[in-house]
Amino acid sequence: MKPLYIEHIGIAVKNLQEAIRIYENLLGIDCYKIEEVPEQRVNTAFFMVGQTKIELLASTDPEGPVGKFIEKRGEGIHHIAFAVDSIEESLTELKSNGVSLIDQTPRAGADGLDIAFLHPKSTGGVLIEICEHESDSKNNINKNYGKI
Repeated sequence: MKPLYIEHIGIAVKNLQEAIRIYENLLGIDCYKIEEVPEQRVNTAFFMVGQTKIELLASTDPEGPVGKFIEKRGEGIHHIAFAVDSIEESLTELKSNGVSLIDQTPRAGADGLDIAFLHPKSTGGVLIEICEHESDSKNNINKNYGKI
């Protein structure tokens, strides 16, 4: 896997609206998108900081992955996401190198990304997400940020 850049940092929060206010005040920028991802049982909010996004994640179900994370560890950094040219090729390479995958195949994620998670037991205890924008794989141009 050759990451292109840090796509986003996911932060688990209990109250999305409160967290949006905190981050808007802290960063001095507006949240540019709020989105529900029913498959992952979360509501998300995004901030652009340079080329990297901050993704706030609020669980819509206490039994969902983010709900369980907050119950066990509290609010805080949930994952780091790396953009890759080809998510399928990256998953194949990672698996052949002995990395445990949570997602064997890509799935739809927030903000128009195809995503897959790597198991923290293979990544030093850090939940890592790899992701691909549709345009990244076709011509190495990220539709949100220009040339990479």
